[in-house]
Amino acid sequence: MNEELVDRIRGARRIAVLTGAGISTGSGIPDYRGPEGVWTRDPAAANAFTLENFMSDPAVRRQFWRTYARHAAWRAEPNAAHRAVAGLDREGVAVRVLTQNIDGLHQRAGLAARKVLELHGSMRTAVCTRCPARFETAEVLARVEGGDEDPSCPDCGGIVKLDIVLFGQNLDADVLGHARNIAAASRLFLAVGSSLMVEPAASLCTLAVRAGATLVIVNRDPTPYDAEAAFVLRENIEDVVPELCAAV
Repeated sequence: MNEELVDRIRGARRIAVLTGAGISTGSGIPDYRGPEGVWTRDPAAANAFTLENFMSDPAVRRQFWRTYARHAAWRAEPNAAHRAVAGLDREGVAVRVLTQNIDGLHQRAGLAARKVLELHGSMRTAVCTRCPARFETAEVLARVEGGDEDPSCPDCGGIVKLDIVLFGQNLDADVLGHARNIAAASRLFLAVGSSLMVEPAASLCTLAVRAGATLVIVNRDPTPYDAEAAFVLRENIEDVVPELCAAV
């Protein structure tokens, strides 16, 4: 690993890690925009991730639930990168994860839930769009598997969706505010496996840099924030993230 990089990050005690789909591809979960990404291979699949389409078209909802019933994330296990980040916490480093992922793999790797901000929500829970009802996604998928292809809320009949942020929805203001505070307080900001094309999550990089943090981007492809980074690594995430964490 680059000696200058090691010197810059050694001893960092306040670390924020922004993660995107790329950190979970090693766990068997396909990304969205990469060469073999879900939306690259099937651009129409992105339609189900737009709130307007999901709410207005029962066919979109049926396809969405069918897709998630067999989603790879249900079988996925944390990989070396997830485990390395969780290992920082066990070593006493003040680390917080700001993730765009909805798969819960950071928590399954051993990082306490309170130290993971799920910017775009979680696929593990579902919500009614009309009333405050919440459900375990497993319960909803059991209904789908039983033939209820467009499950509605048993309390009020409203449309049920995963507890995730779809295109056309705003991020939770409290979660975003907390993420901004963490980014501004960090001394080392790692952006791992994110295309950094989705805002406002990507702009956390700029916030961290302006507050004096060292920005390190680990991603296979160029991102809009590469010019702001102190270091850009185009290496395998499962190899380089454990090395970065060990260097700290």
